[in-house]
Amino acid sequence: MSDPYTLYTILQAPRITEKATVCQETGNQLTFKVLRTANKAQIKAAVEKMFDVKVIGVQTVNVKGKTKRFGRTLGHRKDWKKAIVRLEEGQTVDFYENK
Repeated sequence: MSDPYTLYTILQAPRITEKATVCQETGNQLTFKVLRTANKAQIKAAVEKMFDVKVIGVQTVNVKGKTKRFGRTLGHRKDWKKAIVRLEEGQTVDFYENK
C-alpha cells in the first residue's frame, strides 16, 4: 500500500454481533469498523495483509450515528463506516483464539 494509512488505522475494530457471527459461519464473511475515508481497495489490502487470507469482495456501509438524550440535552453519536468482507472458500479468521 502506498497510502499514508496503516493497517491498524484502516481496520479499527471487528464488529462481533449476532448477525456478524451468523454471516461469518454461513457466508464466510467478516465485518469490521473501518476508517470513514478508506476505500474498498484499501480495506481489501489491509485484511489480506493483516490476516493472511484471500478476499473475494468488499461491501461498505456508511452508518449514521444515533441521536441520544443526555438528560435535557440531545447528543449525537459519531457516524462510522462498516465493511463486510467476503473471504475465499476455505479461508477463516478466528477472533477468539488465544495465543
